[in-house]
Amino acid sequence: MTETDARRSWKARGELSRRQLLSSGLGGALAIGAGALAAACGSSSTSPSRVAHAPTPRPKRGGTLRAALVEGGSSADTLDADNGLTGMDFSRIIQLYDPLVNISLSGGLELQLAESIEANAGATSWTIRLRPDVTFHDGKSLTAEDVAFTFQRILNPKNPLAAASSLRALDVANARVLDKLTLRVPCHTPFSTLVQNLADYDVYIVAPGYDPKKPVGTGAFVYKSFEPGVQSVFVRNDSYWRSGEPYVDELVIADYVDPTAQLNALLSGEVDYIDQLSFSSAKTVEASGDVVVRSGGASFNNIVMRIDRPPFKDNRVRLAMKYIVNRPEMRELEYGGYGLLGDDVPCITDPQYDHALPQRQQDLERARSLLKAAGHDGLDLEIVTAPIAGGVLSEAEIFAEQAKGAGVNVSISQITPTTFFGPEYLQRTFTQDNWLYGLYFCQVALAMVPGAPYNETHFDDPRYNALFTEALRTVDDARQTEIAHEMQLIEYETGGNIIPNFVAFFDGHVPKLKGIVGSNIGLPSWAYCFKTCWFD
Repeated sequence: MTETDARRSWKARGELSRRQLLSSGLGGALAIGAGALAAACGSSSTSPSRVAHAPTPRPKRGGTLRAALVEGGSSADTLDADNGLTGMDFSRIIQLYDPLVNISLSGGLELQLAESIEANAGATSWTIRLRPDVTFHDGKSLTAEDVAFTFQRILNPKNPLAAASSLRALDVANARVLDKLTLRVPCHTPFSTLVQNLADYDVYIVAPGYDPKKPVGTGAFVYKSFEPGVQSVFVRNDSYWRSGEPYVDELVIADYVDPTAQLNALLSGEVDYIDQLSFSSAKTVEASGDVVVRSGGASFNNIVMRIDRPPFKDNRVRLAMKYIVNRPEMRELEYGGYGLLGDDVPCITDPQYDHALPQRQQDLERARSLLKAAGHDGLDLEIVTAPIAGGVLSEAEIFAEQAKGAGVNVSISQITPTTFFGPEYLQRTFTQDNWLYGLYFCQVALAMVPGAPYNETHFDDPRYNALFTEALRTVDDARQTEIAHEMQLIEYETGGNIIPNFVAFFDGHVPKLKGIVGSNIGLPSWAYCFKTCWFD
C-alpha cells in the first residue's frame, strides 16, 4: 500500500490525527474551577504549578441529568437524524443516533459505527465495514443495509436532506451489500473527501422504516418524550455498544430563550447543566461555587451579506464592512479575550486552512474610502438577528457601534429564533448566523456553492466552483491543499461573510456532575456528550 493509499484507509484504531490542530494556536480546552477565571485573566505568572492529581473517579450509575440549553426552540424543532438545523436539534440528535465517523473532542476524526472505511486508488469507490456489536433501540442489529438506506434517504431526489450536497457524489443506486456488515459504494466522480463528509452533523445511521416522530437509533439514549420548543426526555440505552455508557438513568433537555432565566435555573438548583454563558455570567457561576468549563473551538457567529443584492452586490461595500470590525476588541468584549481571531474564512483549525492569509485589521479610513467610491457615503443598514447562539446578539451590538466610526448607521432588528429559522431564513440581505465546527470542504458543500442547502450569502463564483469540483477529484494531499488555499483567498477577497472571531464557550454545571471536559470543536462543552456524565 502506498503512503497516499494509507491515508485513504481508515481503520478502527482510535482518533484519526489532524496534524496541525495544536499548531493552529487553539491550544487545549480546560475545566475551570473556583478562582480560575480570575487567575486566567489577571495573573502574570508564567511558572507552572505542581498539582497532585487524585485517581480518576469511577463513574456511577443512576440519576436524572437536567440540562438547560439557551438557544431556545420552536415548533419546527426536530428529532430527524439526518435533517437537523439548529444547535437544539443537534443536542437531541447526538443522544439518539450514531454516525459512521465522528469529530472527536480535539477536532480530529474518529470512527464510530464504522470499523473501517477504504477507497480504491482513484477514490471512485469506497468500502465501509461496520462494527459487529451494535443494535438499534428496538433490538435490531446494525447492518450494511441500514447504511445504504440512510444514504438513499439523504439523497432522495424528491426530498433531499441536509447532507445531500455533501454526499451527492455517491452513486447510491449502485451500492452493493457485500455481506451483513460491508457496503461498497461507487461514486459518480472521484470523491476524495468522503470520510470528512461522513462526519457532517447530518449523517446519522437509521434503519428502513425509520420514523422521526417515533425515533429509533443506535445512540446512548432512547426516546421517551419530546415537546418541540419546550423539553425532550430520554432514558438510558442499556444495550449501548460503548461499554458502560451512558451512566445516568434519564436525560432531560429543556429549551431556554432567556439566558438570565437559564443562569438562575442553575444557581437555584433547578437544573444541573447550562451552556453558552457570557463571560460575565461565567464569573457569576464560578463565584457561586458551581463549575465552569471553557471550550475553545472553530465555531463562529458570522455576519451575513447577501452578495446578489445591493448594497452588497458591490464588493467594495463588502470589503468596507470587513474593515469596520475591530476583531480583538470584539473578542475581548464578548469572550474575555478567549477564542481565536477570525479572518472571514471558516474552519480555522482544519489542516488545510491557509494561515498565511493576512490578518485583517480595522481600517476605518479605508472603509470610508471604499464606501465613497461605491456611492454609499452615510450608509444606513438594518441587520436582522435573533438569540440563536451565545454571543450572536452582542456581536451585532458591537458591530453597530464600531460601524459608526466609518459613518455607517446600523440598526438592529431582533426577532425570535422561531421567526429567524422560518421562511425568510437564507433570504435576508443583512443578517447573522451560527456555524458549528466542520472541515473546510464540508463547509463549502453546505454553504458556499450553488445548490448548497445553506448558501446564505448566495455566493456563486465560477472559479471557486471549478476549484471545488477539482478538489473532490484530487487524491493528492498537497495539491488538494493548494486548491483549498486558492478557494480561501477568493472567499477572503470577495466573500459575503464577516467572521470576526472563532468563539470560546463557557458552560456551567453543579459540582456533583462529573465526566465533563472541554472540547476544541465549536460545540458547547463536550459536544453535548451527556453519555459520559455521572453524578458523584
